[in-house]
Amino acid sequence: MSKTKITVNNNGSLIIDGEFEIVDKNGNQYDLGGREKVSLCRCGLSSNKPFCDGSHRGHFEHDAVAFALPAKK
Repeated sequence: MSKTKITVNNNGSLIIDGEFEIVDKNGNQYDLGGREKVSLCRCGLSSNKPFCDGSHRGHFEHDAVAFALPAKK
């Protein structure tokens, strides 16, 4: 199995690409319709949460830059 890739977009969604499942807090699985790539909302404005519907445009700003986490003690 290949790795699942999560891309944090500037001013937008999280793109999940690969083999994965998405479940709610009760463990119920969302129907992804066989998709292996989806966009998840980060801004909270989507009317189709947890999926992105583009509502963030012009209303959400975040410059996505990776950084290293501090070492565990």
